[in-house]
Amino acid sequence: MAENVFETISRSYYDLTASEKKTADYVMKHHDETQYMSIAELAEASGVAEATVSRFCRRLGYKGYNAFKLAIANAAAMGQRDSVLLTGQIQEDDSLEDMSRKLYSADVAALAQTLERIEPEKIRVASELLERAGKVLCMGQGGSMLMAAECAHLFSTVSGKFFPVGDSHSQVIAAANLGQDDTLIFFSYSGATKDMSETLHIARERGARIVLITRFPRSPGAALADVVLSCGSNEGPLQLSSVPAKVAQLFLMDVLFSDYCRRDLERCRENRARVAEALAEKHL
Repeated sequence: MAENVFETISRSYYDLTASEKKTADYVMKHHDETQYMSIAELAEASGVAEATVSRFCRRLGYKGYNAFKLAIANAAAMGQRDSVLLTGQIQEDDSLEDMSRKLYSADVAALAQTLERIEPEKIRVASELLERAGKVLCMGQGGSMLMAAECAHLFSTVSGKFFPVGDSHSQVIAAANLGQDDTLIFFSYSGATKDMSETLHIARERGARIVLITRFPRSPGAALADVVLSCGSNEGPLQLSSVPAKVAQLFLMDVLFSDYCRRDLERCRENRARVAEALAEKHL
């Protein structure tokens, strides 16, 4: 059986530099937390530079930090059976009632963590960008595109300038056609995907403003955004597209939507009334 990442760290420990050993020491003591951390957070926690963490991962034989994090998650899953794969530390022998309570607690915790991360001034700035924009495009990749589509749908009930853009090719095309009066809302839990980075670079070159909703405010995507809104909820590499992460983003979206609407509440009321009347014809 191939050795796990912790065995690899132990075997390679005395070949590491002094700085790399700091990272190794932190990972060995806090491996449960490490799988939820960005490279910037691990670098800060272990007192080294991000470049040191990257070298540390490559020295262990991993292509990059994400591959290293996945190895951490897989090693943890081997020791904790399926609990690492599921939200709320669900166990096979949990009753349905216990499982429901654990999932409820995980969702509530995601909301509480997001509430703590809300920075009122950033919400206000983001609302102003949306208010002044001639056009607002909502984007994301994978599960985050579902959040972007929901965002465009929600805002479209009060304004006709919000549009979702789906696949990565369409996003690049749309970004290339943005102008200085336009705004882009991008959803990315990690804030560190290649397609996102390409799209945001193009949007910045066009002079558009960018609002990023992410778990990691020090991510590469955050460096390209005008405003970063940070959501809560820890999601490991094996917990792909977890519900608590989506709950956190939906809550942040609702806060932004409410602040946007109250800037011109009467207009929003009128627009929603027209939309409600139009949709009434769709019901039996």
